[in-house]
Amino acid sequence: MRVFLDLMWFFRQHKTRYITGIVLLIMVALLSLIPPRIVGLVINALTHHQLTHAKLYRDLLIILVTALLTYGIRYLWRIMLFGGAIQLATELRTKLYHHFTVMAPEFYHHKRTGDLMAHSTNDVQAIQETASEGVLTLVDSIVTGSVVITTMAFLNWKLTIVSLLPMPLMAYAVTRYGKMLHDRFYLAQAAFSDINDRVQEYVSGIRVIRAFGQEDWERQNFVALSRDVVNKSVAVARIDSLFDPTISVIVGLSYFLSIAVGAMFVVHGTLNLGNLTTFTLYLGQLIWPMLAFGFLFNIVERGRASYERVENLLAVSATITNKPGAKDQMPSGSVAYAIRQFSYPGSTHLVLRNISLDIEQGHTLGIVGRTGSGKTTLLRLLLREFDLKPEEGQITIGGVSIQDVTLNALRANIAYAPQDAFIFSQSVADNIAFSCPQASREEIMHAAYQAGVLEDIEQFPDGFDTIVGERGTNLSGGQKQRISIARSILPNTEILLLDDTLSAVDARTETHILEQIKNVRLGRTTIIATHRLKTIEHADQIIVLENGVIAEVGTHEYLLSLGGRYWDMYQRQQLETQVERGGVEV
Repeated sequence: MRVFLDLMWFFRQHKTRYITGIVLLIMVALLSLIPPRIVGLVINALTHHQLTHAKLYRDLLIILVTALLTYGIRYLWRIMLFGGAIQLATELRTKLYHHFTVMAPEFYHHKRTGDLMAHSTNDVQAIQETASEGVLTLVDSIVTGSVVITTMAFLNWKLTIVSLLPMPLMAYAVTRYGKMLHDRFYLAQAAFSDINDRVQEYVSGIRVIRAFGQEDWERQNFVALSRDVVNKSVAVARIDSLFDPTISVIVGLSYFLSIAVGAMFVVHGTLNLGNLTTFTLYLGQLIWPMLAFGFLFNIVERGRASYERVENLLAVSATITNKPGAKDQMPSGSVAYAIRQFSYPGSTHLVLRNISLDIEQGHTLGIVGRTGSGKTTLLRLLLREFDLKPEEGQITIGGVSIQDVTLNALRANIAYAPQDAFIFSQSVADNIAFSCPQASREEIMHAAYQAGVLEDIEQFPDGFDTIVGERGTNLSGGQKQRISIARSILPNTEILLLDDTLSAVDARTETHILEQIKNVRLGRTTIIATHRLKTIEHADQIIVLENGVIAEVGTHEYLLSLGGRYWDMYQRQQLETQVERGGVEV
C-alpha cells in the first residue's frame, strides 16, 4: 500500500475530488443494503400470508428508486476518481517531458530512447490505474465490506462469524501473490523497455539494416527479445490468474458454510427464512469486496513497480542548471574562451587544454582540425551543454561568464546548426521555423534562399508543406544540412554556430551560402567549425586545433604563409579537388 503514500502529494492537491468520490462510494454501499432487506421482508410477508398488492408495489418502487439513485451516483464517482487519475497521468507525463528537456547530453548517454518512452507510456498507465481502480478497490473492499459485514452481524452474528472463517486464507494468499506479482511485473516492464528501444532503433536504422543485408539476423534478434517479453509477461499472468480462482474458492466455501449452518438455524427456529435469504444476498454482495481486495493487491503492486521506475528516473538531477541570481538577459560583446583543461564527465581524457581565445563582436571565427581535435566541444561548451568547473576555466560574453546568465537567455541568443542535422517528421516549413515559430512564410522562404535550399523545396510535391518523413528520410544529406542552416539563420541571433554543416553540399551552393551568411551576419558573431578550409577562408580569425590545443591562429593568408599544419591541410584539399576535377588546376 506504500504507493498510496507515494501519491499522497497528488491526492492532497485534488482532495475535494477524491473526498467527493469516496463519499459517493460510501453512499452506493449504503444504498446496496436496501434491496436485500426489502426482499427478506417480502419473503417473510409471503411466509406469513401478509403480503398485499399495495405493499408489494411500494417495495418494488423502493427498489426501483434505489437502482436509479445508485446509477446516478456511480456515474458521478467514476467522473471524480477516474477523471482525477487522468489528471495524474497528465501531470506525470508533463513532469517527465520537462525532466527530459532540462537534462544534459550526459543523461542521454546512459539512457535509451525506448526505455524513456516506456516510462512515459506503460509505467504512467499503471500508475494511472492505481489512482483510479486502486482507490476504487481500496474503498470498496474496506467500506462496502465493512458495511455489509456489520449488517450481516445484526441479522445473526453467529452465522456471520461462521461465514467469514475462510477470510484469513484469502488474506494470506493475496499477500503472497502480491509480492510475487510486484517482482515479476518489474521484470516484465524492463523487458518491454528493451523491446521498445530495439523497435525504435530498427525503424530509425532500417536503411542501414537493408544496406548490409542484416534483415534475417535482426529478425532473429527481435524474435528472441519478443520471446523474452512474452515469457516475463506470462510469468506475470500466471500470478495474476491465481487471484480469481483463489477468491472464488474462498467465496464458495463461505456460501457453503452460510447455507449449511443457516439452514440449521432455520430448522431450530433461531433464524427465519426471510432473514436467511437477506443474509445470503448480503453474502453475495460481499463477493465484490473480496474480489476488490484481490484486485487491490494486483493493481497496487503493478503501480508500485511502475512508480519506482518513474521515481528513479525523476530522481536523476540535472547537471546543467541556472546559477542562483543568474541574469535573464545575455550581454553583448566579444566571446572569450579561457580554458585550462576540460574532459567529459566520467572520462579522464583531456579534450581541450590551454585554450585562450578572444572573438570580437561581429567577427567570424573559423575552427579547423582533424576529427577528435575538439572543434565540436568548443561549440557545445559555449551552449552550456556541458559546464566548465571553476578550476577548469570559464567562457565569457561581453566580459560576463555564461554561467551568470540563465540557460534560456543564453540559448535564445545563440543559433546552432549541429553536425548531425536533425530533421523532425513534419513539414519543411515547420522544420525551418522551429527556431522561430512566429516567423511568416516570407521569412521562412528568405531563410531557405539564404541557405541555398529554396530551389530544392520548390521542386517538392507540396513545396514548403511537404512532410519530410521520419528524421527527414525523404531528404538527401545536403538538403538536411541546408534546412538545418536555414533554421539557424532564421532568428538572426547575436551568435551563430555552424558545426561542419557544409560537408554535403556542392562548391557552387557552398559559395552561395557563405556569401549570404556574410551579408546577413554583418555586425554579428559567427563561429564555423569545419574540415573544408574553403568554408572559412573569409573568416576574420582561424584557429587550428591539434589534440585539444590551439596549434596555429591567424587569418587565412597568414596561416598559409607559416607553412605549417594549416598550409599542409590546404595543399591536401587543393590536391583532392584537382583529382576530383580530372587533373585540372584550381
